[in-house]
Amino acid sequence: MADSPIIIEHGSSPPDSCVIWLHGLGASGHDFEPIVPELKLDPVLNTRFVFPHASMIPVTINQGFVMRAWYDVSESKIDTEQDEKGIRKSEKILGQLIEEQIKAGITSQRIVIAGFSQGGAIALQTGLRYPKPLAGVIALSTYLPLAKTLTAEKNKANRGMQIFLAHGSEDPVIPIDLAYTTRGRLEKEGYLTSWKEYDGMAHGVSEKEIFDIGDWLEKILLYQA
Repeated sequence: MADSPIIIEHGSSPPDSCVIWLHGLGASGHDFEPIVPELKLDPVLNTRFVFPHASMIPVTINQGFVMRAWYDVSESKIDTEQDEKGIRKSEKILGQLIEEQIKAGITSQRIVIAGFSQGGAIALQTGLRYPKPLAGVIALSTYLPLAKTLTAEKNKANRGMQIFLAHGSEDPVIPIDLAYTTRGRLEKEGYLTSWKEYDGMAHGVSEKEIFDIGDWLEKILLYQA
């Protein structure tokens, strides 16, 4: 990951919490940069937002065009033929980003990892396996990658972690049935999930969803501080 992440700090004091937010396929860290003020977080919450950029790689399903991606996609049914090597490489990158924030003075329990689509898949992949307790995961319009390995690989450090799952009912890229399967699997594994479904929404983020994310973040980072 050659490009430095975008850093935005909310609040008037040095940050004591952090949200690391991963973009989707073909986008960049700039994609969700405008969301920080739209979340309308309480001004007393001092939170650093980190928006990393995925590496430029050829993506099979897009005729091999080179674009920013957290892993390759070769099938339209994304949960069947998975790029395990690429997924685990991005898991390692996100783990390093978390460690950087810990070294900067923010405890792991005050770090949320978030992502949209591919970025959400990596957020789930990493958060469930990370060896230190995290504040939570925000997984938007996404699915659980490498689901068959979760039982063996999940880390007890994040057994009680809160997970915000959100999906549009008309998503043509990642069908909502796949999100239902993800939610069911996470709950079966004992995770605490907050589920939001947006009627008529396709593969994107709605105004209502942004409000819900802000509300959830405040509950996790402010009221449970």
